Order: sequence, then structure tokens, then C-alpha cells
Amino acid sequence: MNYWLMKSEPTCFSIQDLAKRPHQTEPWDGVRNYQARNFLLAMKKGDLAFFYHSSCPTPGIVGMIKIVNSAYPDKTALQVDDHHYDPKSTVSKPRWVSVDVQLIKIFKSIISLEDLKSQAVLKGMRLLQKGNRLSVMPLTAFEWQHIMAREHNR
Repeated sequence: MNYWLMKSEPTCFSIQDLAKRPHQTEPWDGVRNYQARNFLLAMKKGDLAFFYHSSCPTPGIVGMIKIVNSAYPDKTALQVDDHHYDPKSTVSKPRWVSVDVQLIKIFKSIISLEDLKSQAVLKGMRLLQKGNRLSVMPLTAFEWQHIMAREHNR
């Protein structure tokens, strides 16, 4: 099993939005960065991820989701009226992919970016590296377990 962190701006799509979807499942689409796309391609059904709210007053981890379908072509890249439209993407040569995610748990309180930064054992975490703005990134098993332990001890 692999572990991931997936960011979304809550004004665009929040964990509460995911909770309202049928079966609490939704495509994770609109990723338009090649490195983040490659991480989506590496995801497998059953992998776990933290849902992270970004670009908000208190950015941080707000819950846990699982990957319920591995990567497939992102339909929004082909929809001219969608703000994720990419004219270079075609049905025969899709450039972008989506995965389906399902809500597992909304955390009682946010694990803030500041809280994560304050933990010396997480200093190597990709999220905390200067200049890292990826919306999808892998986590190590240690990072996952450490953050889950913090969540359970709240």
C-alpha cells in the first residue's frame, strides 16, 4: 500500500463537498502538473491519502480518503467549457488523468501546516520542503503513521 497527500482549495472542492457526493466518492480531476500527474498514475486501488485544504486561512490535513479507482483519462481536459480544458489533450492521446477517491474520515480538528512544521521528525516531508506546491504527493509509511498517531491522540 502507498500513502499520499492530496491538496484542494476548500472554496473549489472541500472534504465537506466529498462527504455530500453519492457514496462519498468523486473523481480527483483537474491536476495540470506533470509530476503530480505521474503520482496519480502511480496510485493503486486501496491506497490511502490525506485530504489537505490549501490556500485558506488555516491550511492543513482535514481527513482521510482512499483511492477506489486507479488512473484513467481526465474528462475535464476534453470539455471546452471546463476551466481545466486542455486543447492539446485528445481522446486518443490524453495528457491528464483522474483517480476516484472515497471519504474515509473527516478529522475532528485540522492538523495544521504549522503543526506539521513544528514536528522535527517530519522535516523531510515533501509538503514541508521549500517551494513545493504540488497538489498530489507521496508520503512515507513513517510520515503516514506519525500523522495518524497524532490524529488518534487528539
